[in-house]
Amino acid sequence: MMEYWWNLLNVLTFFKLAQVPSCHCHVRHQLPVLWIMPLNGEPRKGNITAEVLPAVQLALHHLSEQPPPLGNYELQFHLTDSECDRAKALKSFFDATFYGPKPLMIFGGVCSSVTSFIAQSLEGWNLVQLSFAVTAPSLANKRRFSNFFRTVPSDSAVNLALVRFLRHYGWSRVGTLTQHEQRFTEVQSDLSRHLEVANIQLAEAESFSDAPCASVKKLKDNDVRIVFAHFDESLAAEVLCCVYNLSMYGTKYQWILPDLSQSSWWTYTGSTNCTANNILTAMEGSINADFETISSRHIRGISGRTPQEYEREYDERRQIKHLGASKFHGFAYDGTWAIAKALARVMETVRYRQRYSIYRNYTVTDQELGEMILQAMDKINFFGVTGHVMFYQGERVANVEFAQYQDGKAVKIGKYSASTDELEFISPIKFQGNEPTNDRTHVYPQKKRVSILLYGIMAFLTLLGILTACFLLVFNVKNYNHWAISMSSPFLNSLIILGAVLSYSCIFFLGLDGSYISNGVFEASCSVQIWLLCIGYTAVFGTMFVKTWKMYDVFKNDKKTITKEYRLILVVMFLLLIDLSLLICLQILDPLRRTLQEYRIEADHHGRDFSIQPFSERCANTYMGYWMAAFCIYKGILLLITCFLAWTTRNVNIPAVNDSRGIRFSLFVSCPVILMGTYASILTQDQPNVQFSIVGLVIITSCSSTLCMVFVPKIIIIRMGPASLSRRFHLTQWHEIEKESERESEENNTVEQKDSGAYDYEADIMENISSIHVILRLDNQHFKLRITELDSELEALTRQLNEPNPMENIFVGSSVHKGGKKKCLTLPAAECLPEDINSPEHIQRRLSLQLPILHHAYLPSIGGVDSSPLNSPCESPQHRQMPKSYDIMVS
Repeated sequence: MMEYWWNLLNVLTFFKLAQVPSCHCHVRHQLPVLWIMPLNGEPRKGNITAEVLPAVQLALHHLSEQPPPLGNYELQFHLTDSECDRAKALKSFFDATFYGPKPLMIFGGVCSSVTSFIAQSLEGWNLVQLSFAVTAPSLANKRRFSNFFRTVPSDSAVNLALVRFLRHYGWSRVGTLTQHEQRFTEVQSDLSRHLEVANIQLAEAESFSDAPCASVKKLKDNDVRIVFAHFDESLAAEVLCCVYNLSMYGTKYQWILPDLSQSSWWTYTGSTNCTANNILTAMEGSINADFETISSRHIRGISGRTPQEYEREYDERRQIKHLGASKFHGFAYDGTWAIAKALARVMETVRYRQRYSIYRNYTVTDQELGEMILQAMDKINFFGVTGHVMFYQGERVANVEFAQYQDGKAVKIGKYSASTDELEFISPIKFQGNEPTNDRTHVYPQKKRVSILLYGIMAFLTLLGILTACFLLVFNVKNYNHWAISMSSPFLNSLIILGAVLSYSCIFFLGLDGSYISNGVFEASCSVQIWLLCIGYTAVFGTMFVKTWKMYDVFKNDKKTITKEYRLILVVMFLLLIDLSLLICLQILDPLRRTLQEYRIEADHHGRDFSIQPFSERCANTYMGYWMAAFCIYKGILLLITCFLAWTTRNVNIPAVNDSRGIRFSLFVSCPVILMGTYASILTQDQPNVQFSIVGLVIITSCSSTLCMVFVPKIIIIRMGPASLSRRFHLTQWHEIEKESERESEENNTVEQKDSGAYDYEADIMENISSIHVILRLDNQHFKLRITELDSELEALTRQLNEPNPMENIFVGSSVHKGGKKKCLTLPAAECLPEDINSPEHIQRRLSLQLPILHHAYLPSIGGVDSSPLNSPCESPQHRQMPKSYDIMVS
């Protein structure tokens, strides 16, 4: 209450000074002006009306010293208390308008809510308002507030300066922290609009009412480094305490705070758990931008004084009355001068028209007077204590100052000129680090590539596999006519080898990326990979499928004939045709392209202020999932069926007729390796080295195991003879069964004590032996027919020999018995080369030598009965393709 009376006393003193005429000899005309201001202040904020009162008094005093026309007029202020309330302010406005002298203009306005409410109705009252303390950006709308002017720059002008400051340092990502009040939310909305125009990202916009810590934490979680804060001094300590507790200060962050230099607010820590030093630590290095309250230029303005001289006079007046300094005092001083100049110009214009008008009683209406004042305000242009005073669409074009808190003090670092859009730095900015703060955690891409050492090792293993496959292919072709190769379908064996070579070759392309090849070559390698792997897989496992099906067809369906080889080849070709169809559709409809696969962002391992974005180059297309599902289902079914057939014929082991044992073992190795490798490769997509190792080892293991299981037994048969293989691979189980049977018979002397498993095993053996008999009987019938054909040919040749033409006999003999001639070249002449090779005795002898060899090659002993060839002088151990007898064992 005492403060209210003290303020009222100051105001009355002001009116007394304003109304007392100075020592000029002529009478000054009174110009009534309505001053709407709140008379009471707020705690720790001061009383703006009382603090700017010395500045207005000083302006009136300086005006009284001016020569005409300014010296002819005296401003008469009528103060009314708005109390920052719309209803009370509107009532005071009506009372002053109706009961007092009608004002020519309205001066003042601090609260934006009251000022905007009255400013909307000024056009209807033909009045013009000039404010020196309202900075709300919403009042810049000339459509709503056409008769409103202000000498203080709006917050929108400060926002323009802030955007220019951001562009200077290249900051393009910011965040805002706003107290939930109208004056602050308006500033934040206007700042957002300017940021959008400048193409600066507003990453996060947080607002709070009482508890700012949650909002500050959200800013930190979203990696906001540049923060614009809009809040009142009463919450400044709490906000900065949250900043300190969350460690959002230092080299990684840059805060742009409101102007908080009017009082020692940091000492009012209140209920926070921070000390004043903690708050000053959090505030260190922060920047604030505010309009320039007093011009720094040493130029004598309209009053004949420099801004520095005016400031000294103002400080003397306020210190006498023990008042604080308001940052708006310079704008109130210039505002008083602007009103005086505008009204003086209008009054002089009216007096001139009255004097020289053709009408005797010339009068001016309120509307005309209001328009004249409005035009006069638009033409205001002078240099005041706050700088150059001029208006653009009612807004003050002024400068904005930048200051930084350095060692607990606000140091001016730069100035922005709105008229020229230039940013000038007065002193260097002290950033916490060696360079300006980053506006975000910079993420640097880092390509994950296959290690060159790993690629070299896998390439070496792959090359060994390809060389081994080529050796086996040469071996298969060279020994094409050998029974161990010919009876296991040599063409299908060649398909297995070629499929393995294609699968091996795929590894060379799997380890390539953009580090070694161009993007175009990489996309081509994507297609080559899938083509090689698909065709190679089908060639290998499709061939093993038909081989296993052949054995299943013979021994499980009790068929008396064997499936022809060409039918098996047709089945493999059909499977390859399915592959080709899928691959062609993929290549035409949705080809594989180079794509970048990004992974989770990682922090720098050395603690530096940036993160790492790992990525890798991959082959993908639009419908990658559907294509992969189609290929996996098709090839998975093929693999499972092959494994099922191999498991069904697991007790069939006939090394002289087929290679089912090796195929079965290779399938039982390859199937789990492929399934586990496929699953593991999917889980390790973010680790190219691991994925490449897994895929490469799966291909190498599957292909190598298949080639070894299929061809190593054949090499042993050809190099060491079938008896050695039989002893190594086939007699072991039979001997074990015999020993076990003898041991059980000695102990129990009864057959009933054998378990059911032994009986089943013996039953399988007997079934396999029966199947062997069926095959051999068929082969025996085939060769009997062949013998009959040879007998018929022998008779024909004998008849030809009895004919009188000797030249024909020579021709026939040389062509028919060419093979026999070669076989006898190495034998002694007495045994193999009679004097006349075309004689009937010689032909008879040659046929007698060939027929037993055929019988011996295809009729092995069964049950201990030896089908040996006939002894002949032309047969030597070196020229025998098969031994005289060998045993066939089925396990």
